[in-house]
Amino acid sequence: MAQAIMADSFEPHKRGQAFALYGLVAVLAPSIGPTLGGWITDNFSWRWIFYINIPVGILAFILVTRLVEDPPWIKPDRTRFFRMDYVGLGFLTIAMGGMQIMLDKGEENDWFASNFICFFAFLFVAGMIGLVWWEWQQKDPLINLKVFRFKNFAICCFLMMLVGGVLNANTVLQPQFMQQLLGWTATTAGLALTAGGFTLVIMMPLAGYATGKVSARTLTVVGFLLFLVSFRYAAVATTLDMTFSAASWLRVVQMLPLPFCFISITTAAYVGMPKEDSNQVAGLINFARNIGGSVLIALTNAQVTSRSMWHEQHLQSAMTPASIPYQQHVNALTGFFGGDFGGPNGAGMALANIYNQLNRQAAMQGYQDVYMELSYMSIGLVLLAFLLSKNRPGAAPAGGGGMH
Repeated sequence: MAQAIMADSFEPHKRGQAFALYGLVAVLAPSIGPTLGGWITDNFSWRWIFYINIPVGILAFILVTRLVEDPPWIKPDRTRFFRMDYVGLGFLTIAMGGMQIMLDKGEENDWFASNFICFFAFLFVAGMIGLVWWEWQQKDPLINLKVFRFKNFAICCFLMMLVGGVLNANTVLQPQFMQQLLGWTATTAGLALTAGGFTLVIMMPLAGYATGKVSARTLTVVGFLLFLVSFRYAAVATTLDMTFSAASWLRVVQMLPLPFCFISITTAAYVGMPKEDSNQVAGLINFARNIGGSVLIALTNAQVTSRSMWHEQHLQSAMTPASIPYQQHVNALTGFFGGDFGGPNGAGMALANIYNQLNRQAAMQGYQDVYMELSYMSIGLVLLAFLLSKNRPGAAPAGGGGMH
């Protein structure tokens, strides 16, 4: 709704800067979230991550009721609440609920080998089919699927889904790596991401200014090229001897592409769209961003586990009595543990230590593989971005210009 209000309030040539301010909030929140959440978890209780929303929600309610007004072409009509598309809302709830549970519990339940996961996958598919069938024939639908006839908007939704996915996946993967494999506390891992937030504060206004000088398509291509570079860098920088400064710098590099992608895609989504559809555009583009976040968080975490298991099996193949380096390492550790701890369990402790090293190395390589896979995805996004219409910087073409 905030995005729709900005689209209604600003002329096309000022929308880029307005969306820069909106985008700063939208992508800064996930950046400072791990820092604040880690501090709250370590010093209070994880429950306060939810309680903190109560005063914020009350303040937001007061401000909205006092400051937000509808544009002149939208007439308030409270009776529409009773005529709302509740059937469409029901299909949407079933589809999204099924998808979320399937993604959240899939890895835990071995995905489609579980009847539990298959049931919720069925709910997702059936809910989506029902939603599309119902909404397409409604005069006043909850989701106006006919806006997807605008080529630019359809492509922007897909691109924003992946941008949202990358943002959320990054925000989960990096602190997860630092806590599980480097042994950092939640607060320290969160603080390592803080530099990325400062990067956004600097880059968002610059990207907003750039939308008035450079076409949205060009900025989107630049953003995805930067994504490619940042993921390749992440695959190299993610190691078991990573320092706090290296982790902070990695977060800075990962945040650099986001302003260019977020603002330019949001701006391009409105190209050629009737102003009456601003609410639909805003709702769907943000819906796509949130769905992308849910999907890529689940997929990247599952892929980290899968690739870690593959590397573990690969590393174990070299740990045989026939391997001279392996035997030398076992003998050295056996002597160390046996000598230092003076017991007969030196050999067992040596094997346990090696197994722990193997698990950490395999997990690290799993994270590196996922970052490389995301870099390959970025290549596809660069190519897809060229399909966008090249709008005149700072202005939208005549209505319908994006329809094909």
